Amino acid sequence: MSEAPLFVRQGVAPDSVVIRGARVVDSVEGVDQVMDVRVDGGVIAELGERISAIGHREVDGAGLTLAPAFVDPHVHLRVPGREDEETVASGSAAAAAGGFCAILAMPNTDPVVDSAAVLGALVEQALNDAVIPVGFMASITKGLRGEELAELAELAATGAAAFTDDGRPVVSAGMLRRALQYAAVTGRRIALHEEEPTLSGKGQMHEGAVSAELGFTGWPSIGESVMIARDLAICAYEGTTVHIQHISAWESVAELRRWQELGVAATGEASPHHLVLTDEAVRSLDSNMKMNPPLRAERDRQALIEGLKDGTLSCVATDHAPHARHEKEAPFEEAPFGVTGLETAFAVLYTKLVLPGIIPLELLLERMCQGPALALGMAVPRIAVGAPANLVLLDLEARWQVTEAGFRSKSANSWLLGETLQGQPRLTIAVGRVAHDLGAVPA
Repeated sequence: MSEAPLFVRQGVAPDSVVIRGARVVDSVEGVDQVMDVRVDGGVIAELGERISAIGHREVDGAGLTLAPAFVDPHVHLRVPGREDEETVASGSAAAAAGGFCAILAMPNTDPVVDSAAVLGALVEQALNDAVIPVGFMASITKGLRGEELAELAELAATGAAAFTDDGRPVVSAGMLRRALQYAAVTGRRIALHEEEPTLSGKGQMHEGAVSAELGFTGWPSIGESVMIARDLAICAYEGTTVHIQHISAWESVAELRRWQELGVAATGEASPHHLVLTDEAVRSLDSNMKMNPPLRAERDRQALIEGLKDGTLSCVATDHAPHARHEKEAPFEEAPFGVTGLETAFAVLYTKLVLPGIIPLELLLERMCQGPALALGMAVPRIAVGAPANLVLLDLEARWQVTEAGFRSKSANSWLLGETLQGQPRLTIAVGRVAHDLGAVPA
């Protein structure tokens, strides 16, 4: 068995902090009560009441909620190649502001992360620039072309956290089978972008009534679900596991659930935009409503929510995809797919799903933290004595407006610009170091 996936960040000294009087919530540890939490040198040292804070920074958590910090299994940092859109420094700072203690970056960069040389350079960059731990996925195939398997063993030894051709499907069934076999030897997971290209074609949005009315080429939901069915059948045959990325369609949820019930150890993720929006939002012709997979119908959205509730989908993943302003200001048909999401993920799901009573807060916290960590074979953040401090302090009453000026990300292609959301990370501690502080007042 290989070592755990590699996550790296700046070599900075850990902090010693006492968070006083917050509601501490960790469903995995069975904790939900108001208490103090003391962190000594980056490690949780004590939970209780009236804990001594001598020699520690003291933070007033009264009225706030303290939870294990979030993990995002699907982020685009655009390095190497498009540092104008995002960097390790800016992307990890955006993640910290969103309450994340770890993120996984996709390899569809320029050049593609398909060699030890490219991956090694990224690891070095993260050691200098990453505000929170960053893991780098390497590609399954060289150049993402689906023709030749990348050197998975060498990439794993260099620090690949997982493997994916995200942005493109592995079209060849034989290639996917070999990838699963080799990845199993490395101990790393395979994550899959599911798209049958002869069905998705040049689709600009979900195929349905709205696409017909707008005159846009449609991207049918079966173009996702049929690939999931094929890939999970291969996974079952090989006795391995896969992680299914950014699921968007009701048929896909049903397919994943069916294979899970048959005993296949597959996991799946859903993104905030698919959990909140439908293709009706495309009527605005706002290119920030253009993503791949596309926004689908209300039936699909409800299926994703049910999948999140029953555990078929164990992860929320932002699919944070920054783009340059001039690219997104193009007409809808010409604009690239993708939207940002690290800094708004918790707030929008709290506002749109938790406050209306659709899902409980505890479920959202688990699907943004423990679920993603387990799906990708990572250490699970938890609030327990002796555990590394990976914590987020949330103000669930705070209302704030999403603006370009408020982003740490270098890009502002958010579908939430101008929206007022409720719920905001005030403080993020990642592996024992304060990575984000919105101004918690010392007690």
